Amino acid sequence: MDAIIKFDNVSKIFDTKDVALKDVSFEVAKGEFICLIGPSGEGKSTVLQLIAGLESTTTGAITKPDNVSMVFQAGALLPWLTVLDNVGIGLAAERLTVARVRSESEKYIAMMGLAGYENKYPRELSGGQRQRVGIARALAMNPEVLLLDEPFSALDPVITEELHKDIMKIWEATKKTIVMVSHSIDEAVTLADRILVVKNHTIDRTFSISLPHPRRENEIGFAHEVQQVRREFFK
Repeated sequence: MDAIIKFDNVSKIFDTKDVALKDVSFEVAKGEFICLIGPSGEGKSTVLQLIAGLESTTTGAITKPDNVSMVFQAGALLPWLTVLDNVGIGLAAERLTVARVRSESEKYIAMMGLAGYENKYPRELSGGQRQRVGIARALAMNPEVLLLDEPFSALDPVITEELHKDIMKIWEATKKTIVMVSHSIDEAVTLADRILVVKNHTIDRTFSISLPHPRRENEIGFAHEVQQVRREFFK
């Protein structure tokens, strides 16, 4: 496997002595879509933070690219900036020309279905639209790895399904590596190549999902995969 991310016996213990992760080892292939699921407080988001460089390991080693972008649960937009400026904020820090920042930002805004919203502020957008802006901002940096931390957890089912389709289109078009955290087994089976079950602060089990895309919940194969994961999740 051509691994773009590798965790080698990684543990993370915070200053409060709380254990976030212990002896975690796994690899992610370039272009793969991985989903982490498991009970709350078991370290799923810590895995993303370590990949993003927002946290450091206590023990063990991580191999990962430098160019990584992260999408947070609520978009994490700056309320005083427009959609255009929120998407372009990372590009502006790269010392690109104003024209280049604008053109790149507009490209990803359009990709996320928000053309015409460039001058809107976050308060003027729905929850789904704000999350689309957050995804556009992450993609604008052209990352090698896209990290998604429960990006759809606060959205209604209709918007969530639309965003699932958008993410799959982006993944298939760009071949980017995606690592996502979810609390939904159905969502993980819908999107991922592999599902990593995080329990007791480590990788408890890995499932490979071989169903072709698009995956539909009413298909027999889909229900079978969900039940397999569910049995392990609630063991």
